[in-house]
Amino acid sequence: MSAVERVLVGHLYPSYLNIYADRGNIAVLSRRAALRGHELEVTAVGPGDALAAESFDLVYIGGGQDREQALIAPDLASRGEQLRRAVETGTALLAVCGGYQLLGRGYRGRDGTWLEGAGVFPLETVAGEKRLIGDVLLDAELDGTPISVAGFENHAGRTLLDPGATPFGRVIAGHGNDGASGFEGCRVAAAIGTYLHGPLLPRNPGLADWILGQALQHAGGTAELEPLTDELERLAHAVSSSRARARGGR
Repeated sequence: MSAVERVLVGHLYPSYLNIYADRGNIAVLSRRAALRGHELEVTAVGPGDALAAESFDLVYIGGGQDREQALIAPDLASRGEQLRRAVETGTALLAVCGGYQLLGRGYRGRDGTWLEGAGVFPLETVAGEKRLIGDVLLDAELDGTPISVAGFENHAGRTLLDPGATPFGRVIAGHGNDGASGFEGCRVAAAIGTYLHGPLLPRNPGLADWILGQALQHAGGTAELEPLTDELERLAHAVSSSRARARGGR
């Protein structure tokens, strides 16, 4: 086993954005790192806290209700330049639901209000009349390797990618970004934004290891990870995939 490598993680607004137990994604990454002899050092970052985004190997932000999103949006927007620079220099990032929306250029509410975003992802979100809810199954590709991703969505936002933007995956079952385009999420370098809750990573070990590998690489290690058995994780993925397929397409 390689020498222990410390991975520095910035967890943005954990007291505000933790709907559907999204902080479980951090627990999964910590456990999978420990099984390989690595350590995650997680720093909670709240409104007003200093954030040297480039000093982190991984930045994580979960989802929340509209009220919580509005509370942290100005602070997050003020960190946009730092976050964009961090992603450009190889920092890994995972953003879920509300965090994903606010890492775009912004969110337009039903009443016309505009929440400025951090501008990491090339997209905007507008509120829809109907919530998009249920199990989701995606076909995605990470560095040329096809991967199946399963999760759960519950959002009113309709996220519109800029022309030429790279979606995280293509919808096999469920709604995705807007219920019409067939796209789900967005990816820029080692940054992934997605609507998938659940939490996402316990049922998608391949995705968890890709994110962990990107963070380890940023920390000066290797992105190549020793395989784990993942029996329970694969079973969870199969159950979630089956539910999504039973639900059908958009």
